[in-house]
Amino acid sequence: MWRDHLTEIIVFTALFLLVSAMGFVAARWRAPKDMAHLDEWGLGGRSFGGWITWFLVGGDLYTAYTFVAVPALVFGAGAMGFFAVPYTIVIYPLVFLVLCRLWSVSHRHGFVTPADFVRNRFDSPVLALLVAITGIVATMPYIALQLVGIEAVLKTMGVTGESTVARHLPIIIAFAILAAYTYQSGLRAPALIAFVKDTLIYIVILVAVIWLPYKLGGWGDIFNAADAKFDASPNPNDGILLNANNQLQYVTLAFGSALALFLYPHSITGVLASRNRDVIKRNMSALPAYSLLLGLIALLGYMAIASGVKPLAGPDGTVDGNTIVPVLFDQQFPDWFAGVAYAAIGIGALVPAAIMSIAAANLFTRNIYKEYLRRDATPAQEAQVSKITSLLVKVGAVAFIVFLNPQYAIDLQLIGGVIILQTLPAVALGLYTRWFHRTALIAGWAVGMAVGMWMLYQVSSPTRKHFGGSAFPLEKFGFDTTMTIYVGFVAVLVNLLVAALLTLLLRAAKAHDGGDGTTPDDYFADEGDPRVTAGTTRDADAAPEPVA
Repeated sequence: MWRDHLTEIIVFTALFLLVSAMGFVAARWRAPKDMAHLDEWGLGGRSFGGWITWFLVGGDLYTAYTFVAVPALVFGAGAMGFFAVPYTIVIYPLVFLVLCRLWSVSHRHGFVTPADFVRNRFDSPVLALLVAITGIVATMPYIALQLVGIEAVLKTMGVTGESTVARHLPIIIAFAILAAYTYQSGLRAPALIAFVKDTLIYIVILVAVIWLPYKLGGWGDIFNAADAKFDASPNPNDGILLNANNQLQYVTLAFGSALALFLYPHSITGVLASRNRDVIKRNMSALPAYSLLLGLIALLGYMAIASGVKPLAGPDGTVDGNTIVPVLFDQQFPDWFAGVAYAAIGIGALVPAAIMSIAAANLFTRNIYKEYLRRDATPAQEAQVSKITSLLVKVGAVAFIVFLNPQYAIDLQLIGGVIILQTLPAVALGLYTRWFHRTALIAGWAVGMAVGMWMLYQVSSPTRKHFGGSAFPLEKFGFDTTMTIYVGFVAVLVNLLVAALLTLLLRAAKAHDGGDGTTPDDYFADEGDPRVTAGTTRDADAAPEPVA
């Protein structure tokens, strides 16, 4: 009952209301004279320095779902759950090579989305539309998953009801508040809140990795308990060490996830809000600190095993593995600190959800509304459409959780990682080369998407015949092995192969390939560049210069 968790509820509510107030105040924080422009509302005036960007991008990538899902996977499968740690280490050197170039060309041309860049680079509105739709589709279930994190906390505190409306009313209220301050403050709201969110998470995790091992008898007892559990598991792939069957899956999942992470529109949005190239370089060097935090978060799964945590059951009687960490905190922490921990998870949902909804809205506005519905839209009209779209995106995410099984959102998020990888040739490789023919890129996207969906359809799980995960059995390709491989890794390789072969054919046939709206020096432009495209907020007669 909720009365047994009154202290936790009070602390959680107080901190939640505090950051909500900060969200509304953010409209006046570093604000220009006019917020009616996507550069200002959707990218914070492209003015964020090192610290703000570090908290914003880190808060964007390490979400509430990360907080509950990674330990839950470690709790259920063991070492396989640690795949998130190496991929967040591998990613930063890779994106260092890509994002500086993307920032420069976007800074010079006023690009707001990755699809803007693709449209200009390959002179192809169709390819840009595919990139935009892919980004929106991949982002929507990601937003819904933030609600899963909040719901796990509310369920642990007993804030649930019997009816559908009563059970989800707290989430509806929370996202209504989120929608209101995001509408008003744009990207400045999550940027400001990210300071509080990340500070709370660091405090909670550092306390947890000191206090919980002390209470549970030390790390030796924790790992022994986990080893004993997995030894008794009927699944031979579960364990605190990887084996021959799941090593390929681990490596390809980690590498494929690394390639996908900064293709997500919300990741790019945080980067494009940076003030200059040096900010991005410093952040790519400093963001691995979050990987250390992620490793500690993953260890909570083993601590939950050692403490004998049992996940809570949902209203239909099914076990909700996402409640592992909240229940662990409830059992092991004093009530007041458990409330702080719950607030860290809840606030951890607000920052990425806000950025994701803004990123999806910007894609719709720039690459669908302006490109196909109203080419003469003014900057103010673009900003207004983006604001309204961000509201609709949040409503859609809430409806997803209220009316469908949250497990569908988890499954769709797995699919989202596969499909966002199909934009890699056009976006990431396009920043380095114009060699690929635009028609070949479209064909590669289509074939890669088809192969990815076919492979996902073939994957089963104990509860689902199709779309049961992203680990594809190699025996379905005719190999005599029980090993699996990450679907997204195979699909993007097929995509690249098709794009390369078709490019060779089209080049040989001298097929028309449009023009390139960028120049080599566009990819090295920096702050203060006098050649910024007219019409962005960096023009002298537009919004004032960003605050340093």
